[in-house]
Order: sequence, then C-alpha cells, then structure tokens
Amino acid sequence: MLTYLMTVLGHILLEQLIKREGLIKDYININIQLQPAGFELTLRKVFKFKSPGILDFDNSKRKISDVEEIPFNSQGYVDLKPGTYKVVFNEIVKVPRDMIAIALPRSSLLRSGATILTAVWDPGYEGRSEALLVVFNPHGIRLFKNARLIQLVFIKASGVTRGYRGIYQYENINV
Repeated sequence: MLTYLMTVLGHILLEQLIKREGLIKDYININIQLQPAGFELTLRKVFKFKSPGILDFDNSKRKISDVEEIPFNSQGYVDLKPGTYKVVFNEIVKVPRDMIAIALPRSSLLRSGATILTAVWDPGYEGRSEALLVVFNPHGIRLFKNARLIQLVFIKASGVTRGYRGIYQYENINV
C-alpha cells in the first residue's frame, strides 16, 4: 500500500529555506511578507493584453499573447479598470525539487473586487513569475508598486523524480 503525505511549510521552515537556500530572493521585507503558512509576493509590473493567445497540445502552434506595460504614475500607482491584466512579481522563487507551490490571492485583494490566478509552481521551477490579475470591481482598483498581492504556499510533494523543464524556467530573472 502506498502512503501519500502532504505537508504545508510553516513560517519557521520557510524562513530557514529563504535565508539558507535562497527559496525566495529579491523580497522587500521578510518581516512583513513572511506569513504563518506562506510568503507574500509583491507587484513589480502590470501589463495589458494586446493580442490573442494560441494554445495546442504539443506547443508547436503556441503563441503567448502580446502585452504592453502599463507604467506606474509619478505617485507610484496604476488605476486599473475592470478587466484582465498580466502582472509580474518582484520576487524570484526557487521551488525545491521535493515541493510544489500554490498561490492564493490576499484577502484584501478579494475584498477590493479583484483576484489573482496562477498555475501550479512545479518542483524545480525558478523564476520571477507572472500571473493573471482579474479586476471585477466596476469602479476598478488602484495598485501601488510593491503592493502585496498573493500568498505563496509551499507543499511537500511525494514521488517527484524530475523538476520543471518548461520554457518559463528562469523567466524574468534578468529584467
């Protein structure tokens, strides 16, 4: 009989992995961003979509949507109307080979009428990730640069034999 275990990493272990192994880099303030069961990621850039995306089974026809950056104004914020946007986070995340990470929106974002959608962060992924921001509030939302948007939860994974090998490995690190 196979036994499967799943463990969410708490703040003590997360802090050790951040400081000793570089689990998360380029964070702003570990004392604010480190939460009891995760780590909050912050807003680096916002983009609007300019073209459709194309997806297929084997990625031979894949085309990611073109985007255009929405600059922060002189006061350091963007006002976003209802709609969908791509965001890039400040932090570089290095998911260990025996873990996955799942991102959930901060409750303040939800209470403001917006949410963040992400894919699973696979074992071995390393990069400055991107996510989909959806603004539902008919009055829009104002986001300041470095706003805390999501909480990244790390989970120990059973039976992992290989790490992430996709095209997004090391994304946005040199920008």
